[in-house]
Amino acid sequence: MEKRKLGNSDLEITRVGFGAWAIGGSGWDFAWGDQDDKESIEAIHKALDMGINWIDTAAVYGIGHSEEVVAKALKEYGGNKPYVFTKCVMVWDRNGHVRKVHDPESIRQECEDSLRRLQTDTIDLYQIHWPPDDDNEKIKPAWEMLAKLKEEGKVRYIGVSNFNVEQMKIAESIAQITSLQPKYSLISRDIEKEILPYTHKQNIGVIVYSPMGSGILTGKYNRENIEKLPDDDWRKNSRDFNEPNLTKNLKLVEAMKQIASEHNRRIGEVAIAWTLKHEAVTAAIVGARNAKQAEEVMTTHDFVLSETEIRRLESVL
Repeated sequence: MEKRKLGNSDLEITRVGFGAWAIGGSGWDFAWGDQDDKESIEAIHKALDMGINWIDTAAVYGIGHSEEVVAKALKEYGGNKPYVFTKCVMVWDRNGHVRKVHDPESIRQECEDSLRRLQTDTIDLYQIHWPPDDDNEKIKPAWEMLAKLKEEGKVRYIGVSNFNVEQMKIAESIAQITSLQPKYSLISRDIEKEILPYTHKQNIGVIVYSPMGSGILTGKYNRENIEKLPDDDWRKNSRDFNEPNLTKNLKLVEAMKQIASEHNRRIGEVAIAWTLKHEAVTAAIVGARNAKQAEEVMTTHDFVLSETEIRRLESVL
């Protein structure tokens, strides 16, 4: 399976990686509904069997549960162990309500807790999950703490997620950024204008999340089954699953369906392949909730869209 170097690190990662957001299960603000841990572990094992060599999770996914499931899956897996990436600054209360905390000592405690849940001595990539809402100056002490954790050997590399160019520059004034994790898909292209050119220039690796639009670009959803999503699935209130965006997104899916059929591929693979065609994108995070889903989308690494096909898709938007 093709690999690419992640930014300024020595990590050679496959073009798709396993995303562990949904396997955190229910009971918190950004859940995807109930999830069976056995199916989650089978999904991870299937992805690893197919050659995937990295998993992206976060402390907040399932308020710690996703990290625990990842650890259990890797403990039971007999093959080569993958790189494990996780994130900090999203903390929760006993009711599963989440808030951003960029306090350095809170980050240190989060790191210790993640190391314990992941059952490891070192995290391969530790990322600030979200920038502050109100004051970019909070980035400095937070990033200084991540740099300390790297110096101490608790993490190998440090990255950011959902940062803009100004926020990345603040972090870079303190310590080198290895990677950025932004949202990117056919229906979410804001990063193309400034952010991707900047990361490319600065040799910051980019691992994009939600390349399938959190599922709307898989062809598995229409108005009827969106209505049937459980109440604790955050997507039920997402703008991409509701009007006025829904009609446009479903029209795009029809165009994707045609291209997928021509290549004997799945619609979700078309969505992922579109993100991977950008020169600044190192890899894409792909979620799966069972082994069948993993098998369906983890093969996208070798799927290349033609320029004509790209124009066909983008003309719908």
